Amino acid sequence: MGDILVIDDERDIRELISDILVDEGYTTRLAGDSDACMREINNDPPDLMILDIWLKDSRMDGIDILKATRRDNPDIPVVIISGHGNIEIAVAAVKQGAYDFIEKPFNIDQLMVVISRAMEASRLRRENANLKVTDATSSVMFGSSSSFKTLKSQLDKVTRTNGRIMLTGPAGSGKEVAARYIHANSDRAADPFVTVNSASIEPERMEEVLFGRETLERGHEPGLLEQAHGGILFFDEIADMPLGTQSKILRVLVDQQFQRVGGADKVRVDLRVISSTNKDLQQEIEEGRFREELYHRLNVVPISVPSLETRREDIPELALHFIADFNKSQGLPLRALSDESVALLQTMRWPGNVRQLKNVIERILILGPENGAVEAAELPSNEGSSSDDGGIGLSSNLATLPLREARELFEREYLMTQINRFGGNISRTANFVGMERSALHRKLKSLNVVTSSKSGARVAEIDEGDEI
Repeated sequence: MGDILVIDDERDIRELISDILVDEGYTTRLAGDSDACMREINNDPPDLMILDIWLKDSRMDGIDILKATRRDNPDIPVVIISGHGNIEIAVAAVKQGAYDFIEKPFNIDQLMVVISRAMEASRLRRENANLKVTDATSSVMFGSSSSFKTLKSQLDKVTRTNGRIMLTGPAGSGKEVAARYIHANSDRAADPFVTVNSASIEPERMEEVLFGRETLERGHEPGLLEQAHGGILFFDEIADMPLGTQSKILRVLVDQQFQRVGGADKVRVDLRVISSTNKDLQQEIEEGRFREELYHRLNVVPISVPSLETRREDIPELALHFIADFNKSQGLPLRALSDESVALLQTMRWPGNVRQLKNVIERILILGPENGAVEAAELPSNEGSSSDDGGIGLSSNLATLPLREARELFEREYLMTQINRFGGNISRTANFVGMERSALHRKLKSLNVVTSSKSGARVAEIDEGDEI
């Protein structure tokens, strides 16, 4: 049911409480002074503490122990035991973060009610904190392209370490999914994953949200740093964090401790930091919007998350995953993809990357029929395109060119689109377009099209050096 640490300088009292708790199904540990208490907490933090205010011949009294516990292990609920003459001190202890107090001599039924409520409140607080800081973003990653395999290989190398990670990549490419993948496969998987959305928190509230606050009226309210204790803190779009907060976060990274807003005590935390950005932080530093020292603290292991443009091979797998996920979570139709819709999905522009693809799939399932495969006609005609060119990665100015130039432009862009669709694989491209591989190579050479490595994938591009 739970592990409870009982601290009282009177042996009879702590053993009596222990016997009662054991009879109720709890496990207990006993301490007669502050040194024994702190050893027990440091060795293995209990689920709850029952703490006497006065500890005779002890280096720290109950209030000192309470403060240390609230600072270093804020999730442990503390129930204070108080003699009749110490009620005011007990009330003060509650204001400093104790769950409740019990007056000596205590009633057994009263003791059990307070303990059961404290344990339940602690459980609900943890669950609520997780709900507040955790959304439905999955930690499962899908793909088989070379750029995806490169990404996953890099992530697998860092999961078991405590090094700080900087995830870079365009908006919607899946940086948070990558961060959650690291968490799910790390030694901290059972501990919190807390997201700090730097762009959505008002600058004037950032410190309060991160560090929490202390007031006489409401006592201490933990911030996101405390909620992430033991787990991972994910700074989403770190470049949007106010400069003033950046300096304080830097101090937390150095000291692993901080002060709540309005508080005087230091709060120590154990957490791993992962950050993400879609901006060029070096440029942000040069323009005075980001602290260079913080950048070096966060950028210990830089990992690039590729755009959907460089992993077009993964689009069918991602689309089918989203269809299955929407069927499970929302009851939307479980539909297949026609060959034509797959080809069109792989050749459309996706400036919003994986997030945009997910939104398109959800829209199709909501508006489309209940049965049958998703057909090309159901796809948005101009998705990701700034012009009415059908949403395909081909130019819209063909009609303004002479036939020969238009044909050459069409062939170049068509073949580049297909090569990118198949991840730079010339054999698969040749098979799809209906050409011999050697003939395709000759055609690409005549069109000045070459393939090069980009973000771990083979990408078709124009050889500018050979153009006249």
